[in-house]
Amino acid sequence: MSTALLVQPSGELWKKIRVELNEDVSTRDQDLAAIKEWLRKQPHLPDEWDDQCLMTFLRGCSFSLEKCKRKLDMYFTMRTACPEFFTNRDIKRPELKDLMNRGQGPALPGLTPKGYRVILTRALDNSLDPSHLTNVFKIAMMIGDIRLKEELEGVAGDVYVLDASILVPSHLGKISPGTIKRFLICVQEAYPVKLKEIHVVNVSPLVDAVMSIVKPFLKDKIKKRIFIHNSLETLYEYVPKDMLPVEFGGTSGHLEDIQKAWEKKLDEYTDWFLAEESVKANEALRPGKPTNYDELFGIDGSFRQLSID
Repeated sequence: MSTALLVQPSGELWKKIRVELNEDVSTRDQDLAAIKEWLRKQPHLPDEWDDQCLMTFLRGCSFSLEKCKRKLDMYFTMRTACPEFFTNRDIKRPELKDLMNRGQGPALPGLTPKGYRVILTRALDNSLDPSHLTNVFKIAMMIGDIRLKEELEGVAGDVYVLDASILVPSHLGKISPGTIKRFLICVQEAYPVKLKEIHVVNVSPLVDAVMSIVKPFLKDKIKKRIFIHNSLETLYEYVPKDMLPVEFGGTSGHLEDIQKAWEKKLDEYTDWFLAEESVKANEALRPGKPTNYDELFGIDGSFRQLSID
């Protein structure tokens, strides 16, 4: 499968990212072997998994074996705990195809000068019902899983650009805090993502109201990485124009074309997504106490019990 949609770092940027990820090319295969051996000894987790995916986890955990083990355990646990995000992942399903036509959320092809991958998200019409959030999040994690396989050399971190231009007051009453929390636990605790920056553009007074819903579920360090832009000019200080699509004042082509290319890639992965549905934790076999999903997702719960820093 083509990786043209995910340009890989090379040259000096590749060297810079190795330092950022704490990656020693001479010992990384030993680290991978250690993680594979650990996985085989966990009765509640899959016996084996894709080597490239495991390497992406190691990179996302800065090659800390203990952090990688906790993150992997949480990843497989979330796949069991949140079937709404990890099953029926066929982009040709009408409900998913419809969302691909009404919103855009692709990872952009290039990398920033710091080696960050940029994910740009916007809705195309304000009739997009926030009750569709579950499927929006499902597609986001489908792209995330493809990146586990295709980030062959790793990236230094992720940058999210969120376009708030279609927010309308009626959206606020339809947003499910529970769904948002489950998604944010997955992103923050289960994926090997180094979230470096969140940029919100085309803002209105409604953005503050949405942020008040989302922020309680974000780690403190991530709250400090949210930037609200009143102009695209200030966004360019973080994401260069040559990385951004035409719709955002950039020169890297049209967002619609990038979105269509991602839809094609998601379709190519349909059989893999189906096979991956069985790759999850079996709580009945977990040594000791099974994971308590109510504790994990309780609206009053705290991330502190899950924190992996």
